[in-house]
Amino acid sequence: MSKPRNFFFFKPSPPPQSSSPFPPSSPPNKTFSDAIIDENIETAHTLITKWNSISTTSNHSQYPYLFTNTEESKHYLKAVKSLQSAMQYLVAKDSTSKKLIEAQSLMQLAMKNLESEFYRILGENRDRFNSESVSVLSSSSTDRRSSFSDDEYSDEESSSLSAQSVSMTAVPDLKAIAECMIFTGYSKECAKIYVIVRKSIVDEALYNLGVEKLSFSQVQKMDWEVLEWKIKTWLNAVKVAVNTLFHGERTLCDYIFESREKKIADSCFSEICKDGAMMLFSFPENVAKCKKTPEKMFRTLDLYEAISENWHQIESIFSSESNYTIRSQVIASQVRLGETVINMLTDFESAIQKESSKVPVPGGGVHPLTRYVMNYIALLSDYSDAIADIVSDWPQSPLPESYYKNPSHDENNPPSEIAKRLSWLILVVLCKLDGKAELYKDVALSYLFLANNMQYVVVKVRKSNLGFILGEDWLLKHEMKVKEYVTKYERMAWSKVLSSIPENPTAENASGIFQNFNVVFEEAFRAQYLWVVPDPKMREEIGAWLDLNVVYKYREFYVKYRVGLNSVIRYSPEDLRNYLSEILCGSVSSHSPDR
Repeated sequence: MSKPRNFFFFKPSPPPQSSSPFPPSSPPNKTFSDAIIDENIETAHTLITKWNSISTTSNHSQYPYLFTNTEESKHYLKAVKSLQSAMQYLVAKDSTSKKLIEAQSLMQLAMKNLESEFYRILGENRDRFNSESVSVLSSSSTDRRSSFSDDEYSDEESSSLSAQSVSMTAVPDLKAIAECMIFTGYSKECAKIYVIVRKSIVDEALYNLGVEKLSFSQVQKMDWEVLEWKIKTWLNAVKVAVNTLFHGERTLCDYIFESREKKIADSCFSEICKDGAMMLFSFPENVAKCKKTPEKMFRTLDLYEAISENWHQIESIFSSESNYTIRSQVIASQVRLGETVINMLTDFESAIQKESSKVPVPGGGVHPLTRYVMNYIALLSDYSDAIADIVSDWPQSPLPESYYKNPSHDENNPPSEIAKRLSWLILVVLCKLDGKAELYKDVALSYLFLANNMQYVVVKVRKSNLGFILGEDWLLKHEMKVKEYVTKYERMAWSKVLSSIPENPTAENASGIFQNFNVVFEEAFRAQYLWVVPDPKMREEIGAWLDLNVVYKYREFYVKYRVGLNSVIRYSPEDLRNYLSEILCGSVSSHSPDR
């Protein structure tokens, strides 16, 4: 129920000076202004009492609501505003006059009617005032919106809004009522009704999006599967909440309460959205406070990215001073998430360094540590923007500058912080692998192990976003390292076989050379038939080297000295090629020479 106003606090406007050439039709002791005031009060009395009577009628099918009649509602609002002007005039002239008391009573009835209509329109359109339809207002130009700032709104504007959405037909009515109530000093009553209705709508919308109030204690006690589901729900909810729900609510508030006092719109919006926004934006901080485990890294980064991607919109929507706590909560959540990511990266590095398995990988294949670390880092590279932002303030990289120097590298374009950080993590695992290689008794196998693992690293980098982050120089440098390891494997594994055929053999020692070759080849084959090269390209390159060096050299010797030595010759060049094609596959050949 509206409260009476103390009109002694109005700042009265000076009575208008009539410049009309026509004599007043009123009695001699009554001024022209007095006559106008009387007329305004009478007009207001007629309309206000009429609609007050109608509003108390239960059968609204017979007597429509005020704002279902466009022309009548225009006249009503104009009459109320004129009544307000009359009251200001009367306060200045005689604050104890009976006319002023009559005008006050009429204003009370008018405000009661407008409050009722305001509440009714908001309530009837709660399901139609979806944020998508409200958001079309944000594309309106200033000129278009300002067409409602006068006593009446244009038919063109009403028509435009009606075409856009059914709910939009009610927006001009709400705006017009709000302007009238604010003009007459009833802004608090208007705002209170608006906040009650719209807050319930926003709270319900957030509930339907799966947003719920969760304390840190509740979040901390959740199983990871449950918490991960909550995070996924939040990630979907925050997009809709920020870009549709809050954005639409901000637009509607600004539109309906568009006046000289922007504080009304800011205050209403804050009251409507504050609880829901704080509930939404505090969740990431609670997640970040929980126990840190490696599997939580990527969901933590998802949360960080979601805030980053929506920050400019959040900052714009909640820009007013009354929404400072909301902005502060968003920043606090993001900072905490960033700190959590840094802590988990530190823990991840520590876990790599502490890995202490002493069992060599069979056949010199790719170590599980290599697979785990590189898959993890490759996934991290998919969050390059977020990680780059997070590590920008991290202490300097432990890698020396010389690690990055390359003759072809542009010194004016140094590696990014994220490149340094990820390079360091890869270097940590590569150093760990050097230690793992020492577990092999066969030096050739240790080099094959290093080649396999380095190749896995290079391929993983080249086929993921890591390639763009670390750059071509890094890739070329480590590809050369693969070739270096492969060359050392080839030399160590096949040097005896190659040296068994001298550079200048003679017919006299050909028989002994064949016999010696058989022994060292079978020894090399037996040693390597369970060795493995998982990468097809690298295995093909090693096979080509064997064909060009071992098979080719043996063929030359075989063709020249085979005559008369069938008893000591075990392999033709084709036999040799077939055997060699079956090594490095990690399985025993069915044609093994020792069978």
